Amino acid sequence: MNNTLNVIETRYSCRSYTGTAIEAEKVEAIALAAVQSPSGMNQQPWEITVITDKALIDEMDAVTMDMLSKQEDKALYKRMALRGGKIFYNAPCMFVIAKKPGTDLDCGIVSENIALAATSLNLGNVICGLARLIFDTEKGAEYAAQLIPEGYEFGVAVLVGYATEQEGTPHEPNMKKIRYIG
Repeated sequence: MNNTLNVIETRYSCRSYTGTAIEAEKVEAIALAAVQSPSGMNQQPWEITVITDKALIDEMDAVTMDMLSKQEDKALYKRMALRGGKIFYNAPCMFVIAKKPGTDLDCGIVSENIALAATSLNLGNVICGLARLIFDTEKGAEYAAQLIPEGYEFGVAVLVGYATEQEGTPHEPNMKKIRYIG
């Protein structure tokens, strides 16, 4: 099997990181893979903010968990508490993808390029839509000003780092989701 197909087959959603910083060369390689993503009419309707400040990620994590703990519906808070009490799973690096309104597909392509690039570098990763919750906190406007350029909106985040376990389990492909015609 070729390397690309192997990376796709072995990629999984990592939800537990050591917290160890990633080498700058790897972060830069992943960022390059992000901006090499294809987009409709090559509009590149995204901006990517790379956060390697672990203290900032941990702060955003704590602020978000605190906000969830105060909500009437505690289901999400309990779910995250069972997963170690961290929205960002102790990841040392977060790629925040801001997008132009109406460009969800292009944003998804960028997030997948990041995830596959990270996997190819033996780094755990998870595409994290829950990162949007940080903007619902009391400090949400402050974080938005720091992470989302004017004219853009939050698309998705990808958490990247060294996994606490050597290998996770990729989801089982559902071959019933494929139809062939012809």
